[in-house]
Amino acid sequence: MCVAEISNTIKSHPVVGLNIQADITVPGDKSISHRSMIIAGIAEGVTNVSGFLESADCMATMQAMQSMGVKIEQINNVYCIHGVGKYGLTCPENGQIDCGNSGTGMRLLSGIIAAQNFDSEIFGDESLNSRPMTRITKPLKLMGANVSATKNGMAPLKFKAVDKLSAIHYKSPMASAQVKSCVLLAGLYCDGEVVLTEPKLSRDHTENMLRGFGCELQSDDLTVKMQGGQSLRATQIVVPADISSAAFFMVLAVLLPHSQVTFKNLCVNPSRTGVISILKLMGADIRFVNETIVAGEKIADVVVKSSQLTGIDIPHKYVASAIDEFPILFIAASLAKGQTRLTNAIELRKKESDRITVMAKGLKLLGIECEELEDGLLITGGELQGNIVDAKDDHRCAMSFLIAGQLSKQAISVKNCENIITSFPNFLDICHDLGLQI
Repeated sequence: MCVAEISNTIKSHPVVGLNIQADITVPGDKSISHRSMIIAGIAEGVTNVSGFLESADCMATMQAMQSMGVKIEQINNVYCIHGVGKYGLTCPENGQIDCGNSGTGMRLLSGIIAAQNFDSEIFGDESLNSRPMTRITKPLKLMGANVSATKNGMAPLKFKAVDKLSAIHYKSPMASAQVKSCVLLAGLYCDGEVVLTEPKLSRDHTENMLRGFGCELQSDDLTVKMQGGQSLRATQIVVPADISSAAFFMVLAVLLPHSQVTFKNLCVNPSRTGVISILKLMGADIRFVNETIVAGEKIADVVVKSSQLTGIDIPHKYVASAIDEFPILFIAASLAKGQTRLTNAIELRKKESDRITVMAKGLKLLGIECEELEDGLLITGGELQGNIVDAKDDHRCAMSFLIAGQLSKQAISVKNCENIITSFPNFLDICHDLGLQI
């Protein structure tokens, strides 16, 4: 299927009487796709990856690995990555590595670039270059990396060649899979034991994948330990469907009367299912069927039925595992009965946009009463009205407002939608297949 053109401004029209009875397969998991290219690239041997998400962000990570000498070829729907081993990477042309809009790509790639014997500079677009990078440069410097950022602690990041990194015991001030992954990837180039502890559990795809490539790690509650210096062996990777992409249509299925949607082969890794846990606390009818484990990742078909939602105080324990899904959860809260309160989510202000402010401004324009908190949002459920809102070039905010347009009284026009392609290039195709008027 051809991917529908994603323009700057998109109008979403509510369809009267629409209900959905469908099976949906969303694209491959974004987090796992990023990691497959990086880890396979520094493994020894050829790794085949199927289900890879061909979004702008993930393609930027693949091109970054290619720029450092990793041969990657596509045969039908499988990517074959010819790993060069940990010490086989070469200096990219002019020492430049472009990550586009991908914060995951930049922060994970920095873990391996920090250990190389060549100078390089890693950068992104205007949005990425305005996001905080001290969270990774601090532990990398403690490991002996020669890295510098801008005076504001942002990209571009400049790396100088080093001989070897040193193992550290690092207590991360935040629950961040990107920080944890950066430290673990850098730890592959260290002597001694690398230990990282975080305040809450973040997604553990890197640990799972490293184990799949033959690396030994120990995870104990909030601490992961790894002996440095281990080599990686090529393997086969099947990327499951992305729960972050499915979340938009989960919320739609819950809020559209008389609907039932089954999401096929979805990654339901417990560190990623905060969105489901929150929706179930609000009253959503969601269940798992056909559960299995593939390459260390829990996979299931997820059945979602129409439900009446009630506002809740979102438990802090689910914030880290639902951090990417809060824009669409705010839409769910807007149509729930009563108030929904989110706190302890300051990280939302440091994404592709300040998602607290962008969503709050948009919801107010759509007739929803909400109060912006320093670290979250207080939303009083009501009825969504039509208007023009600005997604501020944030793909998740854009898709959330477009879903809102299917549930509103009048059409919603969403400005600055083009970055949808960074994570979900066939979003509009799935919308059209379901009969949505977007």
